[in-house]
Amino acid sequence: MQLGLDVNVQKQEIKEEKIRANEWEKKFQDARVREDALERDLLESRNEKVGLRTQVAELERSLHQYYGRNFAIDLKASLNKIEELKVKIEELETALQNCELRVELLEMNTEH
Repeated sequence: MQLGLDVNVQKQEIKEEKIRANEWEKKFQDARVREDALERDLLESRNEKVGLRTQVAELERSLHQYYGRNFAIDLKASLNKIEELKVKIEELETALQNCELRVELLEMNTEH
């Protein structure tokens, strides 16, 4: 009977070991599933990062174009203002010359 008891004990131990092995196998499979999910998330994050970098580069180009365009518009406006001021200066110089001529004529008339 001792032998039968040992066999039953061994069968029980084998059964318990199989249960533990199955539990560890399930934990391993669960860990593998989590790892796969994390790898997918990582890949998605990397793709999103690349997409965001592309968007940032496009926005930077747009910003530079916008500033460049605005700078050109501002520069043209400044040049137009300078041209207007040049015309006014010429008008004022002409008026000043006319005044100087008048003064000279008046001085000549008062001397005679």
